[in-house]
Amino acid sequence: MEDDGTVSTSTSTSTPSSSSSSFQWKYDVFLSFSGEDTRKGFTDHLYSCLREKGFITFRDDPKLEKGKSIGPQLLKAIGESWCSIIVFSKRYASSSWCLDELVEILKQQKERGHEIYPVFYDVEPRDLRKQKGSVEDAFAQHEKRYNQDKTRRWRDALLEASCITGWELKDRYESELMQDVIRVISKKLCQTYSSVYNELIGINSRLVELRDKICFRKDDVRIVGICGMGGVGKTTLARVVYNHMSGYFEGKCFLADVREVAMKSGLVTLQKQLLSVLLPGQDFQFFNVEDGIEIIKRRLSHKRVLVVVDDVDNMQHLKCLVQKRDWFGLGSRIIITSRDEHLLLRNYRVDDVCKPTTLDHFEALRLLSLKAFQSDTPKDGFMSLSQSVVKYASGLPLALDVLGSFLCGRDADQWRHAIESLKSEPDKEINNCLKISFDGLSETQKKIFLDIAHFFKGWDRDFVTKILDGCGYSPGVGLHVLIERSLITVENNKIWMHDLLQEMGRHIVRQKSPDEPGKRCRLSEERDVYQVLTQNSGTEAIEGMIINSTIGVHKAFTLRADAFLKMKKLRLLMVHGLLKACDLTYLSNELRFFEWAGCPLKSLPWDFQPNNLVALLLPNSCIKQLWNGERLLNKLKFIDLQDSPKLIKTPDFAKAENLESLNLEDCTSLAHVHPSIAFLPNLKLLNLRNCKSLRSFPTKIRMESLKTFILSGCSNLRRLPEITGEMECLVELYLDGTSVKELPSSFRHLSNLESLNLEGCTSLLDVHPSILFLPKLKLLNLRNCTSLRSLSTNIGMQSLETLILSGCMNLQRFPEITGKMERLLELHLDGTSIEELPSSIGHLSSLQVLDLSGCSQLEISPPTFLQWIYRKGCRVLLSSLNHMLSQKSPNSMALRLPRLSGLSSLKELNISGRNLCEGALPSDIRCLFSLETLILKDNNFVSLPTNLCQLSKLNLLELADCKLLETLPQLPSSIAAVGLDGCDSLEIVPNPTKAYTRSYGMHYYGVNCFKLAANDNALRILKGHLKAAANVRQRFDILIPGSEIFEWFSHQSEECSVMIPNLQNDIQWMGFALCCALVPASNNAAWRGEEINCTIKIHFGDFAFWKPTDGFPFNSKSGRISKDHLWLSYLPRDILDNFLKYQSDDYEILRRGDWIHSCTGIKMLFNTRNIGTKVNKCGARLVYPSDLEDLDPTMEQPSTPTSLNSHHGLSKKRKRYS
Repeated sequence: MEDDGTVSTSTSTSTPSSSSSSFQWKYDVFLSFSGEDTRKGFTDHLYSCLREKGFITFRDDPKLEKGKSIGPQLLKAIGESWCSIIVFSKRYASSSWCLDELVEILKQQKERGHEIYPVFYDVEPRDLRKQKGSVEDAFAQHEKRYNQDKTRRWRDALLEASCITGWELKDRYESELMQDVIRVISKKLCQTYSSVYNELIGINSRLVELRDKICFRKDDVRIVGICGMGGVGKTTLARVVYNHMSGYFEGKCFLADVREVAMKSGLVTLQKQLLSVLLPGQDFQFFNVEDGIEIIKRRLSHKRVLVVVDDVDNMQHLKCLVQKRDWFGLGSRIIITSRDEHLLLRNYRVDDVCKPTTLDHFEALRLLSLKAFQSDTPKDGFMSLSQSVVKYASGLPLALDVLGSFLCGRDADQWRHAIESLKSEPDKEINNCLKISFDGLSETQKKIFLDIAHFFKGWDRDFVTKILDGCGYSPGVGLHVLIERSLITVENNKIWMHDLLQEMGRHIVRQKSPDEPGKRCRLSEERDVYQVLTQNSGTEAIEGMIINSTIGVHKAFTLRADAFLKMKKLRLLMVHGLLKACDLTYLSNELRFFEWAGCPLKSLPWDFQPNNLVALLLPNSCIKQLWNGERLLNKLKFIDLQDSPKLIKTPDFAKAENLESLNLEDCTSLAHVHPSIAFLPNLKLLNLRNCKSLRSFPTKIRMESLKTFILSGCSNLRRLPEITGEMECLVELYLDGTSVKELPSSFRHLSNLESLNLEGCTSLLDVHPSILFLPKLKLLNLRNCTSLRSLSTNIGMQSLETLILSGCMNLQRFPEITGKMERLLELHLDGTSIEELPSSIGHLSSLQVLDLSGCSQLEISPPTFLQWIYRKGCRVLLSSLNHMLSQKSPNSMALRLPRLSGLSSLKELNISGRNLCEGALPSDIRCLFSLETLILKDNNFVSLPTNLCQLSKLNLLELADCKLLETLPQLPSSIAAVGLDGCDSLEIVPNPTKAYTRSYGMHYYGVNCFKLAANDNALRILKGHLKAAANVRQRFDILIPGSEIFEWFSHQSEECSVMIPNLQNDIQWMGFALCCALVPASNNAAWRGEEINCTIKIHFGDFAFWKPTDGFPFNSKSGRISKDHLWLSYLPRDILDNFLKYQSDDYEILRRGDWIHSCTGIKMLFNTRNIGTKVNKCGARLVYPSDLEDLDPTMEQPSTPTSLNSHHGLSKKRKRYS
């Protein structure tokens, strides 16, 4: 039998092997289905999805179904396929054709590990297992036509296949089910690739990504690049995809090492290789590139081919081999590997790029172990050594391969010697591979790379750009080239470089002068720097140096006064940890970057001319003043003297017109700043925080570029400067903790100010009215301005989001709101003396938080005020709603809440301890559409409104210590936690009518609910949950009184752990139910802050995985729990599936198939996190879908009935699951 034209049978198609552990199968997927049922619907769509994702898929030709028996071509196709998807439908069993396919599929599974994936389209597995109904009718017809042996084989095959875990359509969307099928098959197939190429660690995720990018959505010509640093595995990844996908094409060609071949033999050789492989048996005689291009265009334009062009570094290579898409037939795929992303994306314009990442630590350790020890893990005694090699390789596959092969068979001493040698001399093979990318750079780009390798790895890109620009390196283009060639990466605007690339860069510099470090251009190794400085052997060759005494043996080193005298071209100087130095007599005037945290110098050399200096970073220094007199500082952009307590004055900044950042924070002796500071045109940040001695500032400022101005904590600063001109860039102004008495009227010019912080300005008497009308202000913080007596009579900041007046104890009046303040979200008036709120407060249409706590003088009319609050949906903090409710009538029993219909935005409502009685909650509680938390603890109602189920976002319902509450209404499906501790009268909890929607499940807390335990036990509630959530993967917990494990739990123990041994190969189970009995500890300890948890130990023969689960917290407000309690929990199987799938790359036993087939048992270990209770017995049970068919959530009794006496207990608000 032939397929429908999706797969070629040309000579380039691979021959199938007898083992599915080889790549040489012809098809990925064989589709078995009843054409009458699903050919033109579900199966056709599934077939299209599989092709779209790149799976080579076989389905039979509909014409062949006219025959009476299955043909040999079909049997052959099953044997040539890696897996089969069986679409079981109503008439599947009626087709002898389908049943013959099924028998063959199961035979292939047994003989060669053929994978089987059943889809139960419009039948259920149990119908096929029981073989009743339509299946029974079908076999009645078969038995009339075929002999007994044949029908028995069919019956056995149908029974066996129906027991394999698959997918049931039921109420699911077909498209969703198809995506599930494809996701599972894709993952499993990639694991199969990995098992074939056993040493290709970490290939799975990279392969999935590349297959997606090579997608077969259309019969177009698609070109995909694989880009990354040398040695990361680009060629390997391309080879794996090439080997597998080649059967999908009419021809295939892998052009390896294009860069090297082109250099040695020329491009014509590569053109001939391409044509000879794709058009075998023909002799191509041409001798120039242009003729080759014409032949490629003419001869391949109608041929569907797969071409890999490996290791390209020149656009000319691509122009001569694969320049245009129309050179190749529709459906062709071109894969290009290169280190140069610019070449792929900008010049050649590939359709997509895949960027393989380095291996993670566990992948790297496994690859090294395979190479060095031929096993998944290091030999005994070699783990620490292996970890050192892994750290050195930093996840680079090439390095791990080379080093592992070199170290194979060597003893521990030889390993130690090799590791030590790598620190000074990198491996030549690794280094040469990495250096290819470096050699292709321009001279300026090489300098940028070397500066980063020695000094700027991990630094901010913008900062480094400005330093390099100061060196004349045009870093804008240079950095971009380094990124495109995978020599550096940028993450969160920080520049990073692979450790081995960094080491290569440093090695390049060392090789320039291997024996005389003083003649090298850059020095970063401590021993080399130490030698140069102590022997005074520096030369003009040195352009950059890191002095690092925070490591090694030279911590007591003292820097000589003339240490840098011979280094006339020194551009970059970084000093780390060196706290001893003589007063320097010389610094190079070529210096662009000078960093010395903790600098012991009192000033810089008197003749130092910083006209080239870009950044001066001397935090935590002993500097008193930088230099005397005026200096040319036109390149200076950054000064950081933070925490320099001896600094008494700043330099003259008149010639520093390009200064962008000046940080003088915590310079506690600084009393005055130079007047020139006030007119720096490019300054963006000025930080004078905690300059406690600062008494004055220039009387006028005009800094056009300033964005952030910080004077926080300048406690002696009493007067602020006037603003002259516009300062439109200023966004943040911090004046908190100063002694200012008033704000200048010129602050009105701060038209773009967004944040003004005046917190703790205890001398502030007045705020200029213009401040209250700044158009862009979002935050105004006047907290604890204790002298402030009034604001302007009006306020109208249209952008304001937060206004804080907390602790302004003398503020008696809040201004009228004029205009629109529609963005105000938070208004904090707590601790003020405000006597009334203006009527215009109703204009605050977006207000979410109004804090009136401690406003003892405030007079409000609760009904009117509540009406406004409810209308706005505002969260009030008074002590707030509780404060107003406390102003109730003497007859507390008559207290009722007002109407709630206007509170549609309310998210949390807490009305605890208010003695609310039956009917106190209004029926319009259903209108709280946004309510997430409802806390009604310690009230006296007997029931709750039945329309509570309409609160579609309710997450937490807390009813602890509602002593009279007898029943709960039906709860919304959004509920995640219900607190019932101490509800002595509660007798019944309703079964849910549908599954809960919260992904983290549902939790009932019922400490001391003795009536509930007696009348409506925990197992009945658990079963009700399972019945409602049969197809939902959610956790469920309940804790109520009880002492005996229910018989329903098939595995029980009188200890704190229980074992479920010998998991069946039937992997239908959906989760496990747990139960444990908690008893009060004999030491009479209080039962507070409790948490119970279960740790799952998954056994695989001689080793095991430990999987902790999230604990179940519960609390008791006071007293001791004197009665036993039961914790019941249901945990979905997903928690183990998801946990173990992340281990599968590192453990062979998990790569052989579904983990359950290898699992020898699961042990549940229960534990409490407090001495107040202990676990004395437990039970567990696997829950199958078939259990739910027979599940009857009626009254269940424990194996030994227990008498429960009423015992009252109180509880605190528990930890929330939201």
